[in-house]
Amino acid sequence: MASIKQRPDGVWRARYRDEGGREHARHFKLKRDAQRWLDEQTASIVTGQYADPRAGKITWTAWVELWRSRQTWTEGTHDAAETACKSVPWGDKPIKSVRQSDVQAWVAAEQKRGLSPSTIKTRLNYVSMAFRAAVADRRLATNPSEGVSAPRRRRADAAMQILTVDQLRAALDAAGTFRAFVAVCAFAGLRLGEAAGLRVRDVDFLRRTIRVEQQVQGSTIKAAKIVPPKYGQERTIAVPDELTRILSAHLATEGGGGDDLLFVTELGRMWNRNSAAGEWRAIRAAAKLGDVTLHDLRHTYASSLIAAGCDVVTVQHALGHAQPSITLNTYAHLWPSAEDKTRAAAADFARTVLNSADSPRTEGVKPQVSGLDHR
Repeated sequence: MASIKQRPDGVWRARYRDEGGREHARHFKLKRDAQRWLDEQTASIVTGQYADPRAGKITWTAWVELWRSRQTWTEGTHDAAETACKSVPWGDKPIKSVRQSDVQAWVAAEQKRGLSPSTIKTRLNYVSMAFRAAVADRRLATNPSEGVSAPRRRRADAAMQILTVDQLRAALDAAGTFRAFVAVCAFAGLRLGEAAGLRVRDVDFLRRTIRVEQQVQGSTIKAAKIVPPKYGQERTIAVPDELTRILSAHLATEGGGGDDLLFVTELGRMWNRNSAAGEWRAIRAAAKLGDVTLHDLRHTYASSLIAAGCDVVTVQHALGHAQPSITLNTYAHLWPSAEDKTRAAAADFARTVLNSADSPRTEGVKPQVSGLDHR
């Protein structure tokens, strides 16, 4: 039900009832403005795009807390969403007051702060998810983050660094008691948190496998905790004899068994993101590796599998990627291109044809002698 009436003071009052029967009204000096507003509201109800104006008064911070409480995420995903949504400057403002220009300005400010394009994109994804949920909940008519672009990411082949044999050997030589930790990252492709979360029983020395069932999450001693891997990242990795010998020597020196963590600091604490990264920085400085990261050891491992001819699915399972597309998006440049395969196949074919064609021509042919023919 909707109507427009003129009040005694000459002001036009437009009113309507929403789907829940709640009445809404606004006043205008001109009848045409009142009619335009009323048409917009009734059209949004008919098309399913209606949003209760009062529902949009909830602040961003309050809405995010309500939205997050409804999710069945892992603790790590909850933390990531909280970090992303707290980084915006409109936390105390009503969600209906946020404009697309506000979201784009926030993205630009994050870039100026020095955050990487991938981090900004991740944060923008969470913020967009919260806005989309508000639209679905009829608190907003439109999503202000729609159309906002994140900074372009560097190409995968430009962003990652693959260690050479000499560089990796130098890193292992400089690692000292951290050598076995470096080895599982380089020769099993484990992430930092996965290596830190390894238990002694996760290594099957007889079958030469490593089972990834947990990881350490957190960047500090206080925040570090053991959590399950993300869905689909539990896996069993076939590892070489050389790695099991390194781990066996590590256990012989450090001790431990069963559910004990395979790697701990000198003070007996679990390695966290900051402490392991700090140890790696000292190693790479000693080995003169420049700005190579600990995660680049995982890239190096992946490149070794691809160079050995492993297919996408094999590499995906070894790395614990949820989808083959993730593996391809990250490492597609390391696989031989179609042109490379075509050229190699054509070369093999050409050699076969030409070698077989040349053989009959040379059989029984006497060698020619240059100079005068003496008879």
